[in-house]
Amino acid sequence: MATADGDVKPDEGIVRLADDSDAEVITRVFLASRTAAMPYLPRLYDDEQTKAWVRHVLLPSCVTWVAESLETGEVLGFAALEGDVLEHLYLRPEARRKGIGSTLLSQVKQASPGGLSLRVFTRNTDARAFYERHGFRPVDENDGSRNEENEPDMTYAWRGRP
Repeated sequence: MATADGDVKPDEGIVRLADDSDAEVITRVFLASRTAAMPYLPRLYDDEQTKAWVRHVLLPSCVTWVAESLETGEVLGFAALEGDVLEHLYLRPEARRKGIGSTLLSQVKQASPGGLSLRVFTRNTDARAFYERHGFRPVDENDGSRNEENEPDMTYAWRGRP
């Protein structure tokens, strides 16, 4: 459900566009989510380097939304879209399986109704199942040579609304 100003309000929170003041909390969500969901990934950058990447690369190059708790105002997750590529969708570990990821993904689909693509690590079976439940289908696989973690990944696509 969208508000008059375009924000989406799921049962547990509100989705709004992120701005530079969200860089620190987006960094915390990103790091916590990756640690919990993908403990096999190497940690390539420290917290400050990651925050600099969020502030100087992610936020300027992507349309980014954050999901906030209606109750506490805390940021529970974020999604970042560059063109028609979903670059990132991460949730705080305790916010998983509460509809927040689905709400963020719905916002991204609304912004790119013609279709989307994304990459997901092959071993991230929870994320793969999530995207498949939301209409994404695998279109290719890679041995990890196209990402800096050198982790096998897959490209998924959602064909959009007719």
